[in-house]
Amino acid sequence: MDNQNKSTDNGVEVQSKGAVRQAEVDRKTNETNIQLSFNVDGTGQSNIETDVPFLNHMLDLFTKHGQFDLNVQARGDIEIDDHHTVEDIGICLGQTLYQALGDKRGIKRYASVFVPMDEALAQVIIDVSNRPHFEYRAEYPSQQVGSFSTELVHEFLWKLALEARITLHVIVHYGQNTHHMIEAVFKALGRALDEATMIDPRVTGVPSTKGVL
Repeated sequence: MDNQNKSTDNGVEVQSKGAVRQAEVDRKTNETNIQLSFNVDGTGQSNIETDVPFLNHMLDLFTKHGQFDLNVQARGDIEIDDHHTVEDIGICLGQTLYQALGDKRGIKRYASVFVPMDEALAQVIIDVSNRPHFEYRAEYPSQQVGSFSTELVHEFLWKLALEARITLHVIVHYGQNTHHMIEAVFKALGRALDEATMIDPRVTGVPSTKGVL
């Protein structure tokens, strides 16, 4: 039977199960109510229900291209705007990633991935470093995709990097269609995270001369 560990942070309960690299979060605030589970070693299966349709689409792409399993049930105060919901899902995803990876033994740690989407090209570089840092270079032709504000891409990615304690660099090199540009980002994010978290049989312990990540 797998050992099950629990940790609580500011009212958020996170569970991780033995050697299986997965975790779940149940986060309730006055602004959002989110249940999220994430399996690093999944098969690309997603079950995503939020009040933000464009984010649903992006998370589905992220999951498929990263070969993760992701379940999200989220409700938020979208009568104000989408900000709190998008931000808090980024927080929850980051927390589950951090918990699921544990001491990070044997992982590749680094990845750099380019993904094209028609005329757009995005690059995501990741270091699973335990040092949260985010760099973002993107200029979109429009400020909205449907009802979704493009500034929320930054908010989601920054909170993901912060809570997962990863170094994350995102560069959109060029593009003309805002939807395509953001889609390329989320596909590249999935593929880069998949590569960085893969177990490398050549790695003994953690991939750092410090002996810890």
